[in-house]
This record gives sequence, structure tokens and C-alpha cells, in this order.
Amino acid sequence: MAEKQVTILVPNYKTPEITTICLRLLRKYTNPDLAEVIVIDNDSQDASLDYLRELEWVRLIERDCSDNESGVQAHSRALDLALKEVKTPYVLSIHTDTFVKRHDWLEVLLAEFDSADVAGVGSWKLESKNAIRRAGIKFEQFWKRQLHRFFGYKRYNPQRLDIKSQYLRSHCAMYRMDIINTVQTSFADGDDTAGKVMHRKIQQAGYKMKFLPSEFLGKYVDHLNHATSIFNPELRRSTKNPEKDQKKIQRKLRGINAMAILKEDSLDH
Repeated sequence: MAEKQVTILVPNYKTPEITTICLRLLRKYTNPDLAEVIVIDNDSQDASLDYLRELEWVRLIERDCSDNESGVQAHSRALDLALKEVKTPYVLSIHTDTFVKRHDWLEVLLAEFDSADVAGVGSWKLESKNAIRRAGIKFEQFWKRQLHRFFGYKRYNPQRLDIKSQYLRSHCAMYRMDIINTVQTSFADGDDTAGKVMHRKIQQAGYKMKFLPSEFLGKYVDHLNHATSIFNPELRRSTKNPEKDQKKIQRKLRGINAMAILKEDSLDH
């Protein structure tokens, strides 16, 4: 049997059905000879933790969270806790609302490490937009920028269109472990959003971080986006459009035939 190449890290917090779908799809579409899975539970104390304790094919790490820890910190620190246990050449972070869709998904990501200076592969946003939607975003940002410049408008986000400020997001990001260790960095470095400071440090050390277009990566992996905070309102930074977010999630779940996956409990064994 060939040695495993990738360790997949999956932080979990109070999303029983989403977690079940995520892991069953991993089980269905991932070559077990190629990868191992570590799930880090962030003190869920709910049905998702009960489910995880029953799975023999994943390694479960149960983490106690401090009372003053933010959701962002808990997520990053959970990844780092598992990162210490990684023995494979590559490590991949995903979310419980990341759903793989094809048997070759992992091989496709590994193939992107096509030169010695590529340290990471992933995406900034895993969502496809047509040309009209992209043009609309640029138009919207232009006017927000003008309002910010002349009237102090506070909801202008210059990073949204600035590629230099973007980093590989932890919803699907693969890294070379030897480079992480050489640079001496980690997901929670700087106590910022998972992987943000790590991305900068690796780039500053002279390595490449490869962004895959959403249109390409989306053929292999789907992402619900903020599902954990939507199902746990206390984690939300904003209460903007909660009903719209719920409808979007339900639409995507129907698209992957989630109900059928939830009935396919043979994938747990």
C-alpha cells in the first residue's frame, strides 16, 4: 500500500446534518489510500459530536474552547491543534460546509503542485459569477469607493476586488507541510482569520500560492459559505439577510441531493 499523501483537516462546531453530509461525501469520493481525515470538534456538545464519536474511519480530536474565544480564533486554533499531528507531505483544510463532488477531486488539487516553489493551492471565493454579476460588483464597488472617499461611507471594502489582499481560504486550501515547517507558520499565526498571516509569510519567503478559478474548482468542490454561523446565530457578525442565507443553503443542499446522502448511512462504515 502506498503511503498517504494528504491529511484533511475538518473543524466542526454544531452543524449535525451539514457535518454528516460533508464527511459522507468525503468517504464516498476520496481514495482512502491517498488521504486520512482528522476532525477537530470545537466543544460542540451536541449531536454532531455524538456522530463523530461513532466514526472509525476518521481521527477525532475533541477540543475545549475558552469562554472568551471568538469563532474565528476557535476555527484557526482547531486547525493548528490538528496540524501538529500531520505526518503526510500535504495538508488540506476544509469546512463542514465544503462538499466534494468527484472521485478525482484530490488528485486534481495535488496536480497543481507542478513546481517546487508552489506552496499552496486553493481559492479566495468558491462561488461562480457570470459576466453580468462580475460587472455589477465592480460598478457597486466603484460607487461605494466614491461615497467612502467623499462622505466617509463605512461599508466600502477595498479588499473585495484587490487580489493583493486575498489569501487561500480554509474552506478548501492545500499546502506543502515542508514549507509550512520551514517558514515556521500555522493557520492561527497572528491570531487572525485562518491562513491569512500564513499566506503572507509563505509568499514573503519566496514561494507561490496558487489561486484556482471558482469556475474550475467548483467542478470538484462546493461550499455553502457561512453555514456554521447561519445555523448558530450567536456566531454571526451581521444579521444581514438571514432568511436569504437560509434559502441559499437549502437550494444548494437540494442541488447535491442532500436528503439521499443523509439516508446513506453505509458511508459511515
